[in-house]
Amino acid sequence: MQLYNKLSAKERAALIEKAGEDRLTLSFYTYAHVKNPQLFRDYLFIHWNKMDVLGRIYVAKEGINAQLSVPAKRFSEFKSFIDSISFLEGIRLNIAIEQDNMAFLKLKIKVRNKILADGLNDETFDVTNKGVHVDAEAFNKLIEDPNTVLVDMRNHYESEIGHFQNAVTPDVDTFRDSLDIIEKDLKDHKEDKNLVMYCTGGIRCEKASAYYKHKGFKKVFQLEGGIIEYARQVQEKKLDNKFLGKNFVFDHRMSEKISDEVIAHCHQCGNPCDTHVNCANDACHLLFIQCEDCANEMQKCCSDHCKEIIQLPYEEQKKLRAGKQNSNHIFKKGRSENLKFKKSKAQDLQLQGN
Repeated sequence: MQLYNKLSAKERAALIEKAGEDRLTLSFYTYAHVKNPQLFRDYLFIHWNKMDVLGRIYVAKEGINAQLSVPAKRFSEFKSFIDSISFLEGIRLNIAIEQDNMAFLKLKIKVRNKILADGLNDETFDVTNKGVHVDAEAFNKLIEDPNTVLVDMRNHYESEIGHFQNAVTPDVDTFRDSLDIIEKDLKDHKEDKNLVMYCTGGIRCEKASAYYKHKGFKKVFQLEGGIIEYARQVQEKKLDNKFLGKNFVFDHRMSEKISDEVIAHCHQCGNPCDTHVNCANDACHLLFIQCEDCANEMQKCCSDHCKEIIQLPYEEQKKLRAGKQNSNHIFKKGRSENLKFKKSKAQDLQLQGN
Protein backbone atom coordinates (compact mmCIF):
# COMPACT_ATOMS: atom_id res chain seq x y z
CA MET A 1 0.00 0.00 0.00
CA GLN A 2 1.50 3.34 -1.08
CA LEU A 3 1.57 5.97 1.67
CA TYR A 4 4.20 8.36 0.32
CA ASN A 5 5.28 9.99 -2.94
CA LYS A 6 7.24 7.91 -5.43
CA LEU A 7 7.62 10.54 -8.16
CA SER A 8 9.90 13.57 -8.14
CA ALA A 9 8.54 17.07 -8.77
CA LYS A 10 10.14 16.98 -12.22
CA GLU A 11 8.49 13.68 -13.11
CA ARG A 12 5.13 14.89 -11.82
CA ALA A 13 5.38 18.14 -13.81
CA ALA A 14 6.00 16.14 -16.98
CA LEU A 15 2.91 14.00 -16.31
CA ILE A 16 0.73 17.06 -15.71
CA GLU A 17 1.95 18.67 -18.91
CA LYS A 18 1.38 15.47 -20.88
CA ALA A 19 -2.15 15.08 -19.52
CA GLY A 20 -3.03 18.60 -20.64
CA GLU A 21 -5.97 18.77 -18.23
CA ASP A 22 -6.99 21.69 -16.02
CA ARG A 23 -6.46 21.53 -12.27
CA LEU A 24 -8.05 23.55 -9.47
CA THR A 25 -5.95 25.12 -6.71
CA LEU A 26 -7.81 25.41 -3.42
CA SER A 27 -7.39 25.51 0.34
CA PHE A 28 -9.36 24.75 3.48
CA TYR A 29 -8.85 24.33 7.21
CA THR A 30 -10.81 23.44 10.30
CA TYR A 31 -10.18 23.01 13.99
CA ALA A 32 -11.52 19.65 15.15
CA HIS A 33 -10.68 16.81 17.53
CA VAL A 34 -8.63 14.23 15.61
CA LYS A 35 -7.95 11.26 17.89
CA ASN A 36 -5.35 9.56 15.70
CA PRO A 37 -3.65 12.08 13.34
CA GLN A 38 -1.34 9.47 11.80
CA LEU A 39 -4.23 7.15 10.92
CA PHE A 40 -6.19 10.10 9.51
CA ARG A 41 -3.12 11.20 7.54
CA ASP A 42 -2.72 7.77 5.93
CA TYR A 43 -6.43 7.59 5.17
CA LEU A 44 -6.27 10.91 3.32
CA PHE A 45 -3.14 9.94 1.40
CA ILE A 46 -4.57 6.64 0.17
CA HIS A 47 -7.74 8.28 -1.18
CA TRP A 48 -6.23 11.53 -2.47
CA ASN A 49 -3.34 9.81 -4.19
CA LYS A 50 -5.88 7.80 -6.22
CA MET A 51 -7.58 11.07 -7.24
CA ASP A 52 -4.27 12.61 -8.31
CA VAL A 53 -4.56 15.27 -5.60
CA LEU A 54 -1.35 17.22 -4.96
CA GLY A 55 -0.50 19.72 -2.25
CA ARG A 56 0.76 20.45 1.22
CA ILE A 57 -1.45 19.34 4.10
CA TYR A 58 -0.88 19.45 7.85
CA VAL A 59 -2.81 17.17 10.20
CA ALA A 60 -2.77 17.43 13.99
CA LYS A 61 -4.93 16.51 16.96
CA GLU A 62 -6.46 19.99 16.64
CA GLY A 63 -7.56 19.62 12.99
CA ILE A 64 -6.36 20.01 9.41
CA ASN A 65 -4.83 22.79 7.29
CA ALA A 66 -4.66 22.08 3.54
CA GLN A 67 -3.44 23.81 0.40
CA LEU A 68 -3.83 21.56 -2.62
CA SER A 69 -4.48 21.02 -6.30
CA VAL A 70 -7.23 18.76 -7.70
CA PRO A 71 -7.89 17.67 -11.30
CA ALA A 72 -10.88 19.80 -12.35
CA LYS A 73 -12.72 16.77 -13.75
CA ARG A 74 -12.44 15.02 -10.36
CA PHE A 75 -13.54 17.94 -8.20
CA SER A 76 -17.01 16.46 -7.56
CA GLU A 77 -15.42 13.19 -6.48
CA PHE A 78 -13.04 15.11 -4.21
CA LYS A 79 -15.91 17.13 -2.71
CA SER A 80 -17.95 13.99 -2.06
CA PHE A 81 -15.00 12.44 -0.26
CA ILE A 82 -14.54 15.55 1.89
CA ASP A 83 -18.23 15.57 2.78
CA SER A 84 -18.02 11.91 3.81
CA ILE A 85 -15.81 12.93 6.76
CA SER A 86 -18.08 14.17 9.55
CA PHE A 87 -16.07 17.20 10.68
CA LEU A 88 -15.33 18.25 7.07
CA GLU A 89 -18.86 17.95 5.70
CA GLY A 90 -19.90 21.21 4.04
CA ILE A 91 -16.58 22.91 4.77
CA ARG A 92 -15.81 26.03 2.72
CA LEU A 93 -13.26 25.37 0.01
CA ASN A 94 -11.31 28.50 -0.95
CA ILE A 95 -10.85 28.29 -4.72
CA ALA A 96 -7.86 30.29 -5.98
CA ILE A 97 -8.58 33.39 -8.11
CA GLU A 98 -5.72 32.59 -10.47
CA GLN A 99 -5.19 28.95 -11.45
CA ASP A 100 -1.90 27.24 -12.26
CA ASN A 101 -1.68 23.53 -13.09
CA MET A 102 1.82 23.44 -11.59
CA ALA A 103 0.85 25.05 -8.25
CA PHE A 104 1.79 21.82 -6.44
CA LEU A 105 3.89 18.93 -7.74
CA LYS A 106 3.75 16.46 -4.85
CA LEU A 107 1.23 15.20 -2.32
CA LYS A 108 2.71 15.93 1.09
CA ILE A 109 0.56 15.17 4.13
CA LYS A 110 2.43 15.69 7.39
CA VAL A 111 1.46 15.05 10.99
CA ARG A 112 2.29 18.07 13.16
CA ASN A 113 1.73 19.11 16.76
CA LYS A 114 -0.39 21.97 15.43
CA ILE A 115 -1.96 22.87 12.11
CA LEU A 116 -0.70 26.43 12.62
CA ALA A 117 2.68 27.24 14.16
CA ASP A 118 1.42 29.94 16.52
CA GLY A 119 3.58 29.44 19.62
CA LEU A 120 0.51 29.60 21.87
CA ASN A 121 -0.48 27.40 24.78
CA ASP A 122 -4.01 26.50 23.74
CA GLU A 123 -4.79 25.13 27.21
CA THR A 124 -4.82 28.69 28.59
CA PHE A 125 -7.86 29.82 26.57
CA ASP A 126 -10.88 28.49 24.70
CA VAL A 127 -9.92 28.24 21.02
CA THR A 128 -13.58 27.70 20.07
CA ASN A 129 -14.68 31.07 21.54
CA LYS A 130 -14.02 32.87 18.25
CA GLY A 131 -14.80 36.31 16.94
CA VAL A 132 -17.66 37.18 14.59
CA HIS A 133 -17.15 35.98 11.00
CA VAL A 134 -18.10 38.57 8.37
CA ASP A 135 -18.45 38.26 4.61
CA ALA A 136 -16.99 40.70 2.08
CA GLU A 137 -19.98 43.05 2.11
CA ALA A 138 -20.15 43.30 5.91
CA PHE A 139 -16.36 43.60 6.04
CA ASN A 140 -16.41 46.61 3.70
CA LYS A 141 -18.97 48.34 5.92
CA LEU A 142 -17.04 47.55 9.08
CA ILE A 143 -13.74 48.96 7.85
CA GLU A 144 -15.42 52.20 6.83
CA ASP A 145 -16.48 52.71 10.45
CA PRO A 146 -14.11 55.23 12.13
CA ASN A 147 -14.43 53.13 15.29
CA THR A 148 -12.73 50.17 13.57
CA VAL A 149 -9.09 49.12 13.71
CA LEU A 150 -8.23 46.86 10.77
CA VAL A 151 -5.27 44.55 11.33
CA ASP A 152 -3.34 42.38 8.86
CA MET A 153 -2.45 39.13 10.65
CA ARG A 154 0.16 38.10 8.08
CA ASN A 155 3.94 38.53 8.04
CA HIS A 156 5.93 41.43 6.58
CA TYR A 157 6.74 39.83 3.23
CA GLU A 158 3.06 39.02 2.64
CA SER A 159 1.58 42.45 3.40
CA GLU A 160 4.43 44.14 1.51
CA ILE A 161 2.96 43.21 -1.87
CA GLY A 162 -0.70 43.65 -0.95
CA HIS A 163 -3.01 44.69 1.89
CA PHE A 164 -6.34 46.34 2.59
CA GLN A 165 -6.63 50.12 2.55
CA ASN A 166 -5.80 51.71 5.93
CA ALA A 167 -4.83 48.36 7.48
CA VAL A 168 -2.29 48.09 10.28
CA THR A 169 0.48 45.87 8.88
CA PRO A 170 2.83 44.77 11.71
CA ASP A 171 6.45 44.47 10.58
CA VAL A 172 6.83 40.94 11.94
CA ASP A 173 8.44 37.68 10.93
CA THR A 174 5.95 35.37 12.62
CA PHE A 175 2.26 35.24 13.44
CA ARG A 176 3.12 34.90 17.14
CA ASP A 177 5.08 38.17 17.09
CA SER A 178 2.09 40.13 15.82
CA LEU A 179 -0.23 38.97 18.63
CA ASP A 180 1.64 40.77 21.42
CA ILE A 181 2.33 43.88 19.33
CA ILE A 182 -1.34 44.35 18.48
CA GLU A 183 -2.48 43.76 22.05
CA LYS A 184 0.01 46.34 23.33
CA ASP A 185 -0.93 48.95 20.72
CA LEU A 186 -4.67 48.54 21.37
CA LYS A 187 -4.60 47.94 25.12
CA ASP A 188 -6.64 51.11 25.81
CA HIS A 189 -9.35 50.20 23.30
CA LYS A 190 -10.32 46.66 24.26
CA GLU A 191 -13.94 47.64 24.86
CA ASP A 192 -14.67 50.57 22.55
CA LYS A 193 -12.99 49.69 19.23
CA ASN A 194 -13.95 47.11 16.61
CA LEU A 195 -10.95 44.84 16.17
CA VAL A 196 -11.25 43.53 12.60
CA MET A 197 -8.67 41.04 11.33
CA TYR A 198 -7.85 39.34 8.05
CA CYS A 199 -5.29 36.89 6.68
CA THR A 200 -4.81 34.73 3.57
CA GLY A 201 -7.51 32.10 4.05
CA GLY A 202 -8.77 32.68 7.59
CA ILE A 203 -6.84 30.20 9.73
CA ARG A 204 -4.61 32.71 11.51
CA CYS A 205 -7.58 34.95 12.32
CA GLU A 206 -9.48 31.94 13.63
CA LYS A 207 -6.91 31.45 16.38
CA ALA A 208 -6.19 35.17 16.87
CA SER A 209 -9.85 36.06 17.40
CA ALA A 210 -10.17 33.53 20.25
CA TYR A 211 -6.87 34.74 21.72
CA TYR A 212 -7.93 38.39 21.73
CA LYS A 213 -11.32 37.60 23.23
CA HIS A 214 -9.44 35.78 25.97
CA LYS A 215 -7.33 38.94 26.42
CA GLY A 216 -10.41 41.07 26.99
CA PHE A 217 -11.29 42.49 23.58
CA LYS A 218 -15.07 42.81 23.35
CA LYS A 219 -15.68 43.53 19.65
CA VAL A 220 -13.67 41.01 17.63
CA PHE A 221 -14.35 40.30 13.96
CA GLN A 222 -12.59 38.31 11.24
CA LEU A 223 -12.91 38.21 7.47
CA GLU A 224 -14.58 34.90 6.63
CA GLY A 225 -12.38 32.91 4.24
CA GLY A 226 -9.67 35.55 4.27
CA ILE A 227 -8.44 37.46 1.23
CA ILE A 228 -9.06 34.49 -1.07
CA GLU A 229 -12.80 34.34 -0.34
CA TYR A 230 -13.05 38.16 -0.24
CA ALA A 231 -11.69 38.41 -3.79
CA ARG A 232 -14.17 35.79 -5.01
CA GLN A 233 -17.14 37.57 -3.42
CA VAL A 234 -16.02 40.96 -4.75
CA GLN A 235 -16.02 39.55 -8.28
CA GLU A 236 -19.26 37.61 -7.88
CA LYS A 237 -21.26 40.37 -6.18
CA LYS A 238 -19.61 43.33 -7.94
CA LEU A 239 -18.53 44.88 -4.63
CA ASP A 240 -16.08 47.71 -4.11
CA ASN A 241 -12.60 46.14 -3.87
CA LYS A 242 -10.78 47.54 -0.83
CA PHE A 243 -7.68 45.40 -1.33
CA LEU A 244 -4.56 46.92 -2.89
CA GLY A 245 -2.07 44.78 -4.84
CA LYS A 246 -1.47 41.03 -4.69
CA ASN A 247 -2.29 38.29 -2.22
CA PHE A 248 0.77 36.21 -1.26
CA VAL A 249 0.03 32.47 -1.54
CA PHE A 250 2.03 29.47 -0.38
CA ASP A 251 2.42 27.52 -3.58
CA HIS A 252 4.33 27.66 -6.84
CA ARG A 253 2.44 30.83 -7.91
CA MET A 254 3.60 32.81 -4.84
CA SER A 255 0.87 35.42 -5.39
CA GLU A 256 -2.39 36.14 -7.12
CA LYS A 257 -3.50 39.53 -8.41
CA ILE A 258 -6.41 41.09 -6.51
CA SER A 259 -6.16 44.66 -7.87
CA ASP A 260 -4.13 46.53 -10.49
CA GLU A 261 -2.06 48.56 -8.00
CA VAL A 262 1.63 47.71 -7.57
CA ILE A 263 2.44 48.82 -4.03
CA ALA A 264 5.83 47.12 -3.51
CA HIS A 265 9.32 47.77 -4.91
CA CYS A 266 12.16 45.69 -6.28
CA HIS A 267 14.53 44.89 -3.42
CA GLN A 268 17.53 45.54 -5.66
CA CYS A 269 16.78 48.70 -7.66
CA GLY A 270 13.71 50.17 -5.99
CA ASN A 271 11.48 50.25 -9.08
CA PRO A 272 7.79 49.35 -8.65
CA CYS A 273 7.51 45.56 -8.56
CA ASP A 274 5.58 42.93 -6.62
CA THR A 275 7.03 39.68 -7.97
CA HIS A 276 8.54 37.35 -5.38
CA VAL A 277 11.33 35.02 -6.49
CA ASN A 278 13.79 32.65 -4.85
CA CYS A 279 17.50 33.25 -5.35
CA ALA A 280 18.86 30.97 -8.12
CA ASN A 281 21.68 29.87 -5.84
CA ASP A 282 20.26 26.76 -4.13
CA ALA A 283 22.57 27.31 -1.17
CA CYS A 284 20.79 30.62 -0.57
CA HIS A 285 17.26 30.31 -1.99
CA LEU A 286 16.34 33.69 -0.44
CA LEU A 287 12.78 34.84 -1.03
CA PHE A 288 12.76 38.46 -2.22
CA ILE A 289 11.16 40.86 -4.71
CA GLN A 290 12.98 41.23 -8.03
CA CYS A 291 12.00 43.06 -11.23
CA GLU A 292 12.71 41.69 -14.72
CA ASP A 293 15.63 44.07 -15.34
CA CYS A 294 17.38 43.02 -12.13
CA ALA A 295 16.57 39.36 -12.81
CA ASN A 296 18.39 39.63 -16.14
CA GLU A 297 21.31 41.59 -14.71
CA MET A 298 21.70 39.41 -11.61
CA GLN A 299 20.83 36.13 -13.35
CA LYS A 300 17.96 35.69 -10.87
CA CYS A 301 20.30 35.95 -7.87
CA CYS A 302 20.04 38.12 -4.77
CA SER A 303 23.71 39.18 -4.71
CA ASP A 304 26.96 39.25 -6.68
CA HIS A 305 28.26 36.46 -4.45
CA CYS A 306 25.36 34.17 -5.36
CA LYS A 307 25.76 35.17 -8.99
CA GLU A 308 29.37 33.94 -8.85
CA ILE A 309 28.34 30.68 -7.18
CA ILE A 310 25.88 29.68 -9.90
CA GLN A 311 28.60 30.03 -12.54
CA LEU A 312 30.46 27.11 -10.96
CA PRO A 313 29.99 23.53 -12.19
CA TYR A 314 27.01 21.86 -10.52
CA GLU A 315 29.15 19.30 -8.67
CA GLU A 316 31.30 22.07 -7.24
CA GLN A 317 28.18 23.90 -6.05
CA LYS A 318 27.07 20.70 -4.31
CA LYS A 319 30.43 20.42 -2.55
CA LEU A 320 30.13 23.99 -1.26
CA ARG A 321 26.70 23.18 0.17
CA ALA A 322 27.73 19.86 1.71
CA GLY A 323 27.24 19.73 5.47
CA LYS A 324 26.06 23.32 5.69
CA GLN A 325 22.72 24.70 6.77
CA ASN A 326 20.91 26.77 4.17
CA SER A 327 22.23 30.32 4.58
CA ASN A 328 18.74 31.74 4.07
CA HIS A 329 17.34 31.31 7.56
CA ILE A 330 13.56 31.03 7.43
CA PHE A 331 12.89 34.55 8.72
CA LYS A 332 15.27 36.32 6.31
CA LYS A 333 12.58 36.72 3.67
CA GLY A 334 13.16 40.17 2.16
CA ARG A 335 15.51 41.20 4.98
CA SER A 336 18.92 39.99 3.76
CA GLU A 337 21.90 42.31 3.94
CA ASN A 338 22.48 41.46 0.29
CA LEU A 339 19.38 43.38 -0.80
CA LYS A 340 20.87 46.79 -1.50
CA PHE A 341 17.70 48.83 -2.04
CA LYS A 342 15.93 47.21 0.90
CA LYS A 343 18.93 47.92 3.12
CA SER A 344 19.37 51.54 1.99
CA LYS A 345 15.64 52.19 2.42
CA ALA A 346 15.78 50.92 6.01
CA GLN A 347 18.77 53.14 6.70
CA ASP A 348 16.97 56.18 5.26
CA LEU A 349 13.97 55.54 7.51
CA GLN A 350 16.27 55.21 10.51
CA LEU A 351 17.94 58.54 9.70
CA GLN A 352 14.55 60.21 9.30
CA GLY A 353 13.59 59.02 12.74
CA ASN A 354 16.71 60.47 14.40
